Amino acid sequence: MQNTTKVELRTPTILQAALPLLALILMLALSVYFYGEDSSYGPNQIALWVAAGVALAIGFYNKVSWEQIEDGIKEGISVALGALLIILAVGSLIGTWLLAGTVPSMIYFGLELLNPSWFYAATALICAIISLAIGSSWTTAATIGVALMGVAAGMDLSPAITAGAVVSGAYFGDKMSPLSDTTNLAPAVAGTELFAHIRYMAYTAGPAFIITLIIFVFLGFNADNSVSLLELERMQLELRNTFNIGWVMLVPLLVLLYLAATRKPALPTVFFGALLGGVWALIFQPEMVSKLAGGDTSVVATVKVVWTALSDGVTIETGSADLDDLLSGGGMSSMLNTVWLILSAMTFGAIMEKLGLLQRLISGMLGYVKSLGSLIAATLFTCFGANVLTADQYMAIVLPGRMYREEFERRGLDPRLLSRTLEDSATLTSALIPWNTCGAFMMGALGVSPWIYAPFAFFNWITPLIALFYAYTGIRILRLPAPKSAT
Repeated sequence: MQNTTKVELRTPTILQAALPLLALILMLALSVYFYGEDSSYGPNQIALWVAAGVALAIGFYNKVSWEQIEDGIKEGISVALGALLIILAVGSLIGTWLLAGTVPSMIYFGLELLNPSWFYAATALICAIISLAIGSSWTTAATIGVALMGVAAGMDLSPAITAGAVVSGAYFGDKMSPLSDTTNLAPAVAGTELFAHIRYMAYTAGPAFIITLIIFVFLGFNADNSVSLLELERMQLELRNTFNIGWVMLVPLLVLLYLAATRKPALPTVFFGALLGGVWALIFQPEMVSKLAGGDTSVVATVKVVWTALSDGVTIETGSADLDDLLSGGGMSSMLNTVWLILSAMTFGAIMEKLGLLQRLISGMLGYVKSLGSLIAATLFTCFGANVLTADQYMAIVLPGRMYREEFERRGLDPRLLSRTLEDSATLTSALIPWNTCGAFMMGALGVSPWIYAPFAFFNWITPLIALFYAYTGIRILRLPAPKSAT
């Protein structure tokens, strides 16, 4: 007869719970030290696996079987599978929207908004539009952000305020974009749906960004109106020379927004948007498609270009290195590193959760968490602390998300509240920390230290404050419907 005796898990000590996290912090610190902004492209994944190995050793020491741990890993990874599929579809969408002129048109019309009399506000708005279109705060800052820093220098405007405007706009667009990996990751960890998560984030991100724009308008009153914006005009000219620019190119975006607004499922919505982008490219960008096909205008050749955009993205040559970086990329293959990182993070978090290590870490903290406000405050602070200690925004989303998910459920709170709180702190505060990969990247791209621009990255610290205000006042707090009593 098979032995079905269940092995009881030993209660881990606080030291055992802390060891894997300390190992992760040490490994991530070394990763950033050795590899800098490239640490997210492999080294951080290895750091996660090593830290997971430390947790695994503790589990074996506590007499936990591999089968139990393996089941926990499978359960943990399954939480993120929906988000991973969406992220792959997002890669395809970026590729075809670049090819179709959808993203170039959004950039072009965004540059139309720039006016020296309200330069800082316009900078934030332009970066928000572009980041929303491409789903990447890093790419936005490294391309149009760099150009705007140059314009600010020519106007003798504050580089610190300009960098703060770039970061504010880039992170607002990234946070609200269904193309962003962090925007997909947060609802996956919390257990909610992508577009529901984005709609709920608007209650904190929307007011915060409006306040941010108002502050930048006041700060920009003394801007010099006589300075020519030749660099940005050059970018617009190169966009017109490379693509057919027009409002009709925004139809794929409008269709995607409509499907999201009518609460269609995220995965088929995003991939349909990618396919529609491919059709739009064939109809409205025949010259670009033909150029990428080597001058071949046959049906087979043009379809292969679209197919390649879906799988491997596009490489656009405009004659400008900045624009080439901004307009090239996409494809499912471009998301494989992100998928690798998320799988590694979810594996580490799942092992920590299965062994009771996460619960041990937060049990003492939750003893002091009585009210809803204190729970949200603890989550916000933990996300910020994870950004400081692990130097990675993915860790700051996954670890607190795994730690607090059960407590949110126990209190009858909608998972959208957790996913929004994760983004309000983990995503946004990452760029304010100099040694975090996001802060280090922004410093390298913009040439201004986070120590200098952080006070002017208004959106990134006003949003957590609004989230905290909502928590203590009960505004926009979603709860799960009460279970129906049995009759």
